[in-house]
Parts: sequence; C-alpha cells; structure tokens
Amino acid sequence: MELWKKRALILTADVIIAAVLGRLAVRARMNLLLGGTLFGGNFL
Repeated sequence: MELWKKRALILTADVIIAAVLGRLAVRARMNLLLGGTLFGGNFL
C-alpha cells in the first residue's frame, strides 16, 4: 500500500509540473510569433 501511495504522489507531481511547463511553452511560442515580452512589462 505504501508503494502505491508513493507512486500516486509522484504521478500527481509530474502531472502538475507538466501542465505548468506546457503552458509556459505555449506562452513562449505565442510571444515569439506575436512579438512581445514573455512575462509582461517593458524591459527597456
């Protein structure tokens, strides 16, 4: 039972990390296509 809980926790963490990185990748791609800063704001 402990192994199952550990696997479920790791899988949940992986899903969350993948979702965050996936959204960031889509956002970076759209910014490259449209031109702009990735995190908002003006760096100049």
